[in-house]
Amino acid sequence: MKRTLLVVALLSAPLMALAGDAPKVPYPEGYRSWYHVKSMVIHPGHPLYQSFGGIHHLYANSKALEGYRGGNFKDGAVIIFDLLEAVSADNAITEGKRKVVGVMHRDRKRYAATGGWGFEGFAGDSKSERAVAGNAVKACYECHTSQKDKQFVFSSLRK
Repeated sequence: MKRTLLVVALLSAPLMALAGDAPKVPYPEGYRSWYHVKSMVIHPGHPLYQSFGGIHHLYANSKALEGYRGGNFKDGAVIIFDLLEAVSADNAITEGKRKVVGVMHRDRKRYAATGGWGFEGFAGDSKSERAVAGNAVKACYECHTSQKDKQFVFSSLRK
């Protein structure tokens, strides 16, 4: 649920002028072939449904997987939050269109102002339309500060 709060912040926070100086987070090419961390579905009635209702998949590149396993996320670790519409029909829930691809990119020097993580959200299937843009501090980092002892990461690997 806390991971979902990240995405709420990504899309609903007002723009901040100062975060515009941060380096841009790159689109995570090939992320669907990375390690699948976990999935969840937010249904109607959940407090975050309006903004983030749907199917959520989390992916980790090899460096992020090492971070999940060892508790230390090194530079180059990338965590993806892939949010898709949940389509209910014929007693089944299937994936609809993509809403956003949320990205956390670890680089302690480039993203020092946001705990060593670069945050971005790419709208729908676009690799260039940025939902966070220059608003990473307000849209993402402020929420992630509650996880400072976990290197700003909400999620964990399933046993």
